[in-house]
Amino acid sequence: MKPLVLLQIILGSFFYSTLATATMPKYEITIKDHRFLPAEITIEAGKKVLLIVHNQDATAEEFESYSLNREKLIRGQTKAKIFIGPLKPGKYPFFGEFFHKTAQGTIVVK
Repeated sequence: MKPLVLLQIILGSFFYSTLATATMPKYEITIKDHRFLPAEITIEAGKKVLLIVHNQDATAEEFESYSLNREKLIRGQTKAKIFIGPLKPGKYPFFGEFFHKTAQGTIVVK
């Protein structure tokens, strides 16, 4: 493959993914005092969405969900992007692996 064609493919993929992310619904969740805030968010069924999880604690936490098939380590004082969906209507629990007793949440899909 010619270098110019390869460059066009790479740049096209980058711009397409950037545009798709820009138009994708975004939801923010904060980790503070080892809790997810808000503890429940509602999203639309059949749509892919972006969760932005901001860990305001000094310690790391892991966003984990068996029903969403997601696991993401979020170091203290950092943010992480987690793509989910499209999902069918229902409730999808998530939790913090390190502070399981307090870090609990649910994504409600309608």
